[in-house]
Amino acid sequence: MNIQNIILAIPGGASIALIAVAILLLFGGKKIPELMKGLGGGIKEFKKASKEEKEEDSEKIEKKK
Repeated sequence: MNIQNIILAIPGGASIALIAVAILLLFGGKKIPELMKGLGGGIKEFKKASKEEKEEDSEKIEKKK
C-alpha cells in the first residue's frame, strides 16, 4: 500500500467536525453522555478480560515448567 493512500485516508479537522455534528443531530445532546458512558464501560471490561487472559496464560506456562 502506498504511503500517500494511508495519509489521505486519515480524516482531517473539517471531516471530524462534520462527523461530530452529524452524531449530535442523530442522537441529541442528552443521549451522547449515555453512549459515551456505555462505550467507556465496554472498553474497561475489554481491558479487564484481556488482563485476566494474560494472567491465565502466564499461570499455564508456569505450571508446564
